[in-house]
Amino acid sequence: MQELLDEWLVATWQHRGHDGLRDPLHPGRSFTPNEKYAALVEACGYVPVALGAEDYIELLPSVWRAVNDYGIRMKRRTYDGPGLIRRQHSGVTEKKGLWEVHHDPYDVSRIWVRNHHGDGEWFEATWKHLRHTPVPFGELARDHAAQGLPEGTEAEIAEAAAALLTRAHAGPQDEEAKPQKRTRRDKRVAARTKAAPPLPTPAPAPNTAPEPEPPKPEEGERKAKVCRSRPGA
Repeated sequence: MQELLDEWLVATWQHRGHDGLRDPLHPGRSFTPNEKYAALVEACGYVPVALGAEDYIELLPSVWRAVNDYGIRMKRRTYDGPGLIRRQHSGVTEKKGLWEVHHDPYDVSRIWVRNHHGDGEWFEATWKHLRHTPVPFGELARDHAAQGLPEGTEAEIAEAAAALLTRAHAGPQDEEAKPQKRTRRDKRVAARTKAAPPLPTPAPAPNTAPEPEPPKPEEGERKAKVCRSRPGA
């Protein structure tokens, strides 16, 4: 229903004249939303603004899930994070108390949960097995690894995806090593996953410890140096 509504708004509603969009200079004509927007842009101009972090999250696909004690389950993956309101009704009655969750199909490492009890801010939750595969990958790689383990656990699927990424980033092996032969789908999934940017790693903290002072010479060593520096000694 939401997809049909979005299509109707773009294809019909925005191209249909409305009585509330009349111009004082043309009272006998009703304008469409697209025509009125074009006239306002021509008169006032516009300022292009880059999307922020919250705008990016808003544009991601959304699902509705329950928040349990262990976190959130989505496609046989468990996500958890601080701030999640667990085992409570979200307040959205039309969704039976579930919580709005946004996710990136090209990065399964984290999801975002809308705080319906607050001002609509986002709670970030990370994948429980993220330590197995620190390299970002999407649903395609995860689903491909899960196909070979129909009865596998979440940890086993994570290890299989990590092995796939390891083979993808390692490149061709020596003939003596006799690596496992990859199928055409393996190569395609690995190539798409390898194109994902790596997660940013924090720079190492600078070493602010003071350098140790050189040891001071002993009393007898100082006297010997003075004697050797005297002329005619």
